[in-house]
Amino acid sequence: MGGEPLTALSLVCFPNTELDLSVLGDILRGGADKCAEAGCTIVGGHSVRDPEIKFGFSVTGTIHPDRVASNAGAKVGDRLFLTKPLGTGATTTAFRKKAISGEVMAVSIKQMAALNKAAADSMRALGINTAIHAATDITGFGLLGHARNIAAASGVKLVFRAGALPLVVGAREFAAKKMSSGAYKQNQDLLQSLVELPAAFDEALHRIIFDAETSGGLLIAVAPEKGDALLADLKRRGVSQAVEVGFIEPAGSALLKII
Repeated sequence: MGGEPLTALSLVCFPNTELDLSVLGDILRGGADKCAEAGCTIVGGHSVRDPEIKFGFSVTGTIHPDRVASNAGAKVGDRLFLTKPLGTGATTTAFRKKAISGEVMAVSIKQMAALNKAAADSMRALGINTAIHAATDITGFGLLGHARNIAAASGVKLVFRAGALPLVVGAREFAAKKMSSGAYKQNQDLLQSLVELPAAFDEALHRIIFDAETSGGLLIAVAPEKGDALLADLKRRGVSQAVEVGFIEPAGSALLKII
C-alpha cells in the first residue's frame, strides 16, 4: 500500500520435542535476513510451545495518509501490471506430493522469497493516487480474489488478457494434473457468477487464476499515460518479471473478465 516498515516483533510457535532447535534457528535467521533486506529492525518477539510451527512478524511502519495505495481508486482506462508470475499454489502442492524436481521448485522458492519492496518503491516514485490509482498484493485469495476486491471497491471491471498472464516454471504442468492448493475450490465458489470467462478456457490456467499464491506479487492499476513509465521503473529496480496483464473497463454484470 506504499507503507515503509520500521520495526518488527517476531511471533513464533514451535514444538519443543519433535524437532531439533537448529530448525528454529534457520527459521528465525531467514526472517531476520528478510527484515534486514526490507530495512526493518527486529526489536523483540514472543515464542510459544506448539505442535504446529507458526512464524511471522508484527510490523510497525509509516505511510502518508494522502499517499495510500488502496484497492478503491482504480479508474476506467487504467492499465494493470503484475509484478510476479502466478502458480505457486500448483508448484507447492506438487512439492508436497513429491512430484516436482528440486531444480524446478527452486525457481518458485526464489520467487516466494523475493520481497515486494522494489515494486512498492516504484509505486511511490511514480506517485500514489496521482499515477498509481490502486494496488493489492496477490496472496491467499489468488489473482481473481484480490482483483475482485479492487473491482468491488472501485466500482469498475478488471479485464485480464489470458495470454499475458505470467506463470512460474512448472505451474501449468502441475495445474493440468489437478495439483492445486486447498483454497482453489473455495476461491472459485467465492467468485461464482462474478467472473466472465471465454467459452473454451484452458483448465490448467483456470486453476491457476483462482488458486492461492504464497508471497505473490503486486497487482497495480496505473493511469494509462503512466503505464510505460511504471514498467520501465520496475525493470530498473530489478522487478524483471513485471508485465502488463490487462485494463479497467466500466462496471458490468461481472466484476472480472478474462479475454
